Amino acid sequence: MDIYRNSKQRDRVLEIVRDAKIHPTADWIYEKLKKEFPSLSMGNVYRNLNILVDQKKINKLHFGSTFDRFDGNIDRHYHFICEKCKAIIDLDLPIDEKLNDRVIKYKANSHKIQFYGICDKCEK
Repeated sequence: MDIYRNSKQRDRVLEIVRDAKIHPTADWIYEKLKKEFPSLSMGNVYRNLNILVDQKKINKLHFGSTFDRFDGNIDRHYHFICEKCKAIIDLDLPIDEKLNDRVIKYKANSHKIQFYGICDKCEK
């Protein structure tokens, strides 16, 4: 049972996060929505993002940056982070399930891997 009532703002936040390929910040989402919802505040955006994370409709990415990024792709996947422009890119690589079995002393249930380097746009 969902404890949150439906919200047009939350539906739009979800739509924007799912459509964005850039793993947006709350600020970026706020800028996209402020004309559509004049009374929208950053607090509303953060609340809606946190609710969507709680509902497992989006993921919050923690890469040690100043701002959290959000991912509308909730399927397990790896990321590539550009060290120059800080872009976060979904990688089309199969998840290596056997990697969990290589942890010998502990029972590993899952893993997260990020690759770092220079993206193709910055390489040009």
